[in-house]
Amino acid sequence: MTDQTQDENKLIAQRREKLARLREQGQAYPNYFRRDALAAELQARLGDKSKEELEALGQRASIAGRIMAKRGPFLLIQDMSGQIQFYVDKKTLPEDLMAQIKSWDIGDIVGGEGPVHKSGKGDLYIYLDDAQLLTKALRPLPEKWHGLTDTEARYRQRYVDLIVNPEAREIFRRRSAIIDYIRHFLTERGFLEVETPMMQVIPGGATARPFMTHHNALDMALYLRIAPELYLKRLVVGGFEKVFEINRNFRNEGLSTRHNPEFTMLEFYEAYVDYHHLMDLTEQLLRGIAADVVGSTEISYQGETYDFGRPFVRMTVKESILHFNPDLRAEQLDDLAQASAIATGLGIDVRPTYGLGKVQIEIFEKTVEHRLKDPTFITAYPTEVSPLARRNDEDPFVTDRFEFFVGGREIANGFSELNDPEDQAERFRRQVEEKEAGDAEAMHFDADYIRALEHGLPPTAGEGIGIDRLVMLFTDAPSIRDVLLFPHMRPEA
Repeated sequence: MTDQTQDENKLIAQRREKLARLREQGQAYPNYFRRDALAAELQARLGDKSKEELEALGQRASIAGRIMAKRGPFLLIQDMSGQIQFYVDKKTLPEDLMAQIKSWDIGDIVGGEGPVHKSGKGDLYIYLDDAQLLTKALRPLPEKWHGLTDTEARYRQRYVDLIVNPEAREIFRRRSAIIDYIRHFLTERGFLEVETPMMQVIPGGATARPFMTHHNALDMALYLRIAPELYLKRLVVGGFEKVFEINRNFRNEGLSTRHNPEFTMLEFYEAYVDYHHLMDLTEQLLRGIAADVVGSTEISYQGETYDFGRPFVRMTVKESILHFNPDLRAEQLDDLAQASAIATGLGIDVRPTYGLGKVQIEIFEKTVEHRLKDPTFITAYPTEVSPLARRNDEDPFVTDRFEFFVGGREIANGFSELNDPEDQAERFRRQVEEKEAGDAEAMHFDADYIRALEHGLPPTAGEGIGIDRLVMLFTDAPSIRDVLLFPHMRPEA
């Protein structure tokens, strides 16, 4: 046991003794104090008043929050909105109340009321004339001069991280603001927000390894959703021509700074438009988030600046490969043998089942993706790797599909939807063949979805945007765990 652990255990024991005395007095965990103000609200409303103006107003307030520091007669109180101080005057408070206040510890949750004053330094404070301990904190907060800085501890004990690190609180406030902006952006344009099943008989809508569970009453296997796509398009078939869902998805994949097995996606679908319309809409959405939520169309992320105010770059998969590999020629990428040789030379394991489209994408992911720094749409993805996207009318080798990148990371994926039921059925069959050949991420054959398409899906375009990666970008967070309140981690030893 370390000295630090021994000291912490000693403090916890002392606090438990204090709680025991409160229980004896019938004063443990009361729930009758009611606040009438928040710290930030008081600061906004009264912060510009002079000491004399405040005294003339005679403004009173009841505040509740956590003790973050003791500074002589001042207690620094933190609530959901910010911080304000209590002033404890031993000359005016009853002796029994003063005794209680002296026993309070940093981390305790208290309520206090009294007139609002301003210190000589210009700080607002509540001059206490009554106060109450509401919750005894049995564990001490991290030492004030370094806070909770251990990264793993921050993720495991997010509740402590949020108490002591204002930067963490700001990330999640901004996350909420981003989602709120997205929701209003779409509803103002006539989209209907819907909910689709999270447990599915067939996992569809993406190429990913799913999580499995079992329904006892039905005695059947179910899969956690990897994407809501096929259900949302069923709704378009049913006549909801503009739909979206902000949803939780689950993919049985590894952990990294960009991957968590449980994550949040936005998916939206609109009838009678194509993928070009969605690219325009995405550009408006992301520029709006930057301007309205962040406050600038120039975004700083991990030491680099990205300008969302300028038109986004647009190029095809093949154009991007040639742009970042100027030694390659277009005809090499159009020939399976030559493209495979190039991929092998790059250290890519080219499997016998790979067609030309798959090889091109492997080269793209190896040599291009991480270099797409400025906001960029990559279009014309090969049909082979786009089982749900509509073939291009002029070149059926590719689809009317795009992915959006910024900072070398994929943020969004969208396309004109495949609404030909016979073509879709054939692509599902090829996916099944790939699954039987050992591809755990290949799609299942969804007969009901084919039946829905046979009722008629209008020309439609749809898109998915990774909310977590988007929040990482707009909060300058290096890891996806920084923008998830409770990221997945191995159990503590």
